[in-house]
Amino acid sequence: MDLADHQRLDALYRDPYPLYARARAADGLTFVPELDAWLVARDADIREVLRRPEDFSSANALRPDVRPGPAALAEFAKGLGGFRTVLSTDGEAHRTYRAPLNSGLSVARLNAVLPYARARAEALVDAFAPRGQVELMGEYAEKLPGDVIGRVLGLTEEDARIAVHGSRRAEELLFRPLSEEEQVSAARDVVALQRLLDNYIRERRAHPQDDLITSMTAALMPGTGDLTREQRAEIVSQFQNLLIAGHLTTTALIGSTVHHLLRDRAQWELLCAEPERIPAAVEEAARYDTPIQGFRRLTTRTLTLSGTELPAGTAVFVAYGSANRDPARHPDPDTFDVARTAPAKHLGFGHGAHGCPGSHLGRAQLRVTLELFTRRLPTVTLTSMRLGRAADQQVVVRPTLIHRSPQALHLTFPAEKPGEV
Repeated sequence: MDLADHQRLDALYRDPYPLYARARAADGLTFVPELDAWLVARDADIREVLRRPEDFSSANALRPDVRPGPAALAEFAKGLGGFRTVLSTDGEAHRTYRAPLNSGLSVARLNAVLPYARARAEALVDAFAPRGQVELMGEYAEKLPGDVIGRVLGLTEEDARIAVHGSRRAEELLFRPLSEEEQVSAARDVVALQRLLDNYIRERRAHPQDDLITSMTAALMPGTGDLTREQRAEIVSQFQNLLIAGHLTTTALIGSTVHHLLRDRAQWELLCAEPERIPAAVEEAARYDTPIQGFRRLTTRTLTLSGTELPAGTAVFVAYGSANRDPARHPDPDTFDVARTAPAKHLGFGHGAHGCPGSHLGRAQLRVTLELFTRRLPTVTLTSMRLGRAADQQVVVRPTLIHRSPQALHLTFPAEKPGEV
């Protein structure tokens, strides 16, 4: 893919909603050259695809936009990984990878980690509150989910931050155009992440603890003996995927939610006055601007969907973000409204066999964030609005459909004085 192709793709990624609307209104499916796939845009069609994993395989769910060059691939060869994960498998393999995730990300584990999440959120706000301003993405939205998923896995806080950096570099390498030098640098960071995870896996194999690395390793590779390099690489792949999914999605959800709430002051003030509405606001935020806009699927046989014939091996893009704006399911879908009286079930966290196993963890962190911010920062504003500029003037959306969010979010508020909290 050349630079011009990436520019067209970035424009689509930054605002896919007009395309979604056209595709929902069209007869049949719409082929999108930038995605090299047929776009499944209507809620009913998307739910049908998700109910039929035997016809719509997840093998291409995370097909990258960029193929790393030989120098980066040579660096990758020094690490451990490359196995399919829960996101890109079907049938028995998917169930094997999914089962320990379901138990490891259970409500009980969520309840156990929530006090830590609240304490970390308070500490992050403590760090910037005296200044009266913050760039939310870098100073809060990226840090809280990384620390929380690190705690769930069993990483130290220092290692969790190394792991978060490596997983972000993996996404950058596979979805952004980089020079050869930048690709090699990113690949080295990914290999460093893989080695870190491998060290934890081997240590937990020898000395089990009450964490997800221990339980998943035991579930996927029962026994007590040393693991082969291939076995270690398989488990590393699962944890690398979990790290990316476990923090990037929540980072995106936090950033987009705060952005949309502060663009419409009445919405924010309603939450400040009636914090009992926060759980509903979490669901509306996940519906309105879904962090994971969709995943690819591959047909396993010739079939017809919405009147469009799809031969075996045809790529489709299942657009959760479009389903969540479908007027056939959601009244006035293009309006962000935390006070919806009867919100319909959305696809913000997927659906069916591949529904997000950690959705409750992401929801909880956003809920903690909104409870904290409405209490401590009730008069917060977007810096651009305080300066008399349009609400979106300085807010640029990251060019991705996997973790859609602001690239940066500058906020202003009255500086806290010591002893005010």
